[in-house]
Amino acid sequence: MDFLWFLSNLRTELFDKLFLLITALGEETAFMAVAIIVFWCVSKKDGYYILSVGFLGTVINQFLKLLVRIERPWVLDKSFNAVEDAIPEATGYSFPSGHTQNSVGTFGALAYNTKRTWLRIIFIAICVLVPFSRMYLGVHTPLDVFVSICIALLLIFFVKPLIDKIYENEKHFYIFLGVMVAISALYLIYAYNLPFNVVEEYRESGIKNGHTLLGALLGMMICSPIERRLVRFEVSGKWYTQIFKCVIGLPLVLGILEGLKLVLDNLIPIPFLGRTIRYALVVVFAIVLYPMSFKLFKRLECFIESKRKKKEA
Repeated sequence: MDFLWFLSNLRTELFDKLFLLITALGEETAFMAVAIIVFWCVSKKDGYYILSVGFLGTVINQFLKLLVRIERPWVLDKSFNAVEDAIPEATGYSFPSGHTQNSVGTFGALAYNTKRTWLRIIFIAICVLVPFSRMYLGVHTPLDVFVSICIALLLIFFVKPLIDKIYENEKHFYIFLGVMVAISALYLIYAYNLPFNVVEEYRESGIKNGHTLLGALLGMMICSPIERRLVRFEVSGKWYTQIFKCVIGLPLVLGILEGLKLVLDNLIPIPFLGRTIRYALVVVFAIVLYPMSFKLFKRLECFIESKRKKKEA
């Protein structure tokens, strides 16, 4: 807490706004956007790599939150105040840090995977700034952040060679996805049947995240063989084609995610089941349905390039 008190004395309105923006890079939306962009535009294998690091990291993170049950800094020290605008996103127990887990897992995987020095510097900078922002904003202690960084780094270095080895073998990759689904299901059983007292709000937060993981992983299991055998989209394209893919596709993904929330929450009375279905359907859209349109983008690219060549001639 001494370090958090030290940082709290350095707070200014400008720094508060700056670190609130930086900390958003550790949220679920940022993780989803980065993984999808890589999957659509860079490499399907690398997209699965980032998703796997993120999903496994979240399971471990949520498991530890409910197991260790360390309260947030302002609960541990009643006289301490976090930055008010950061509190709504600080759900569940404090240890370990979910935002740190997401940011270091996502951007650390990108840094480990890229050969471009300038990109690596940017990604590493994000891996440093987001964890620092969690402490500056007063929503996590150094211990929360340090443990999350260690978990993320272990997954980055462990999952990469594993994905490289099994990705081309459809059967082995499908088994890997099945194991991750099983892990997420076991976590949910654990979260629903905790043998010790937990703040109900925090338990619900853990269950909610578990249903998110289970839905997304089920979606990946369904989509992986379909994409490999039927869709087989190309990730390559001119810079403007890649921009078109993302500018059109990402808002659609987010729109469907929020739209299905309104529909499924009203149709399905079982708590959180709609969330599982919603994330499964969003993954189906992102991996199979939307990529089916990439041939149209390719045709548009060919048309533009032919016009450009005629003009140059």
